[in-house]
Amino acid sequence: MDKKPSIQQNVSLKPYNTFGIDVKAANFVSVVSVEELKNVLQLKKFPHKFILGGGSNMLLTKNVDGLVIHLNLTKKEIIEETNDHVLVKAQAGENWHEFVLWSLEQGFGGLENLSLIPGNVGTAPIQNIGAYGVELKDVFYSCEAIDIQTLETATFTKEDCKFGYRDSYFKRNKGQYIITSVTFKLSKAPHTLNISYGAIEAELSKKEIENPGIKDVSNAVIAIRQSKLPDPKVLGNSGSFFKNPVIGVQEFEKLQEKHPTIPHYIVSNEEVKVPAGWLIEQCGFKGKRFGDAGVHKNQALVLVNYGNATGEEIWDLALRIQQKVKETFQIEIEPEVNVY
Repeated sequence: MDKKPSIQQNVSLKPYNTFGIDVKAANFVSVVSVEELKNVLQLKKFPHKFILGGGSNMLLTKNVDGLVIHLNLTKKEIIEETNDHVLVKAQAGENWHEFVLWSLEQGFGGLENLSLIPGNVGTAPIQNIGAYGVELKDVFYSCEAIDIQTLETATFTKEDCKFGYRDSYFKRNKGQYIITSVTFKLSKAPHTLNISYGAIEAELSKKEIENPGIKDVSNAVIAIRQSKLPDPKVLGNSGSFFKNPVIGVQEFEKLQEKHPTIPHYIVSNEEVKVPAGWLIEQCGFKGKRFGDAGVHKNQALVLVNYGNATGEEIWDLALRIQQKVKETFQIEIEPEVNVY
């Protein structure tokens, strides 16, 4: 039988969010099993419950009343294997990048392009995390989630999750379910590699790797990310703060007339994706600092905390950036992070 988890009062959440924002949780508990989680969710004493995973995709702008529940569920296991594929189940509290490296060590492919993304496994489907031409949905098989109201466990297939660009059923229905584990369908050798997006081919070429394997692709992605993105342990940040906007072809063609060098990716016959980082850089924000809140010098998509910025100061900067991009390009950029 699970021991009753101890609830602490007035706990700083600075170590639990990658922005390093020092706000307080009125009440805090860390759970290490699904049973503990269910027990805590039943506590009537705390009607307001705040679920905290890796803290990598959130900006905390105020103290959190009620009860903060930190998901510390860790375990990974192979649950099915064929000649071509393997199903791997990982608990929600597993660190994402460490899980990616573990899967590569086993010789399982599919996650290599998603190396070095901050956060935990459980929050990955909510955002449908993605990088370098690969999204979580490409390797997703199913997930288990607890209904917060009924405490029943449901299994969600890929179709159930209704994945979109940095979007999912869970993101559109916040506060309804808590993901407790995710099962991935990964490939066994020989692997189909995705190296055509971004700078992966150039990085492999620089290292004189002609026949790359999954670890080579992962190492290339890590090198690219480290050259552009600050380490949250050194400089507080949440990775990409804004989504890359997707706009209509006609709207894009008008923009291209005014800005011939605008980078872009064709999404479909009707839509074009424009890099938000480029838009922000054109508006003069790259490398700018406003007190302890700032925009990273190597990647304008990343907002940073230079030490003692409050969540409100970072959010004010984000709103200022949104407004300037709208005025300059008539494009609305949306936050990728969750703002509390």
